Amino acid sequence: MMELFLNSLFSADFLFMVIRVCTPILFGAMAAMISTKCGVVNITIDGTMLMSALMGTLVSAFTQNLFLGFLGGLLTGIAMGAFLAFFHVKMKTPSNTTGVAMNLFANGFSVFLCAVLAGDKGSTSKLASLTFPIVNIPIIEDIPFIGTAFSGHNLLTYVCFLLVIALYVFIYRTSFGLKMRAVGENEVAAKSAGENVDRIKILSLVLAGAVSSLGGMFLSMGYVSSFTRGMTGGRGFIGVAANAIGHGNPVFVMLASLLFAVAQAISNAVQIMQLPSELVMAIPYIITLGIMIFNSARESISEGSRKRKLVHTMRKI
Repeated sequence: MMELFLNSLFSADFLFMVIRVCTPILFGAMAAMISTKCGVVNITIDGTMLMSALMGTLVSAFTQNLFLGFLGGLLTGIAMGAFLAFFHVKMKTPSNTTGVAMNLFANGFSVFLCAVLAGDKGSTSKLASLTFPIVNIPIIEDIPFIGTAFSGHNLLTYVCFLLVIALYVFIYRTSFGLKMRAVGENEVAAKSAGENVDRIKILSLVLAGAVSSLGGMFLSMGYVSSFTRGMTGGRGFIGVAANAIGHGNPVFVMLASLLFAVAQAISNAVQIMQLPSELVMAIPYIITLGIMIFNSARESISEGSRKRKLVHTMRKI
């Protein structure tokens, strides 16, 4: 049994699973990264993913048009980002408080819409919703191991990893990206330099909502073919953690997301060992907690080292 488990960890199918599992986490992490770049802690990502997952499924089911379903999910994410921006930026409510309220709203309202429009409080399985296509990459799909691992993914998976590159260019190579970072690092200084801080924050949060929506739609229109109650499973919060570990750098955020995806994939692979289901379900969250504790301890040690160096320098002066 152990040999079978170890063989599965080093297979192309396991790597395929890691990439697949990573997709919604990475979308959430990138949304968190955009928000933190403008100085806002955004915990509405999970709720935004949930509402977008539902609306994308409902619109595609009732219109039988994939593009309209995508548009419905995307506009839902944008609306959630705009709500957060309005309450936090304009009404000056704390982002964490607003985030908790919006997540509670998303969990309750999604169940209500399911009951009214799909006739089931738990899922939309009764509706014939559409899914994003699977993409087989020419040439690569024929290469042993590599083709199995990297080809045949959902369209949104490839969009996700291309978005990492696009956001890197956007944040570090465009004028708006520079303004975002300026606001996030020193809002007062940015305002003194004549920047419209509120406008930058609003646009950034709307963009974060749009990116979050892609993660939600992947879950209900790619990962599976229907919406189920609470289907995000905390992936939005894991994305926030991945951004914290990656320190807001797109490449490091991607690597942190892959690390969390490996934890989730391991829990799936462990099922062949016939362990109790409760333990299997807890494995990715236990690993996530361990990673967060390690990262926090590392940062504390680093901060202590910086302070000691500063004290040592001041004594010399």
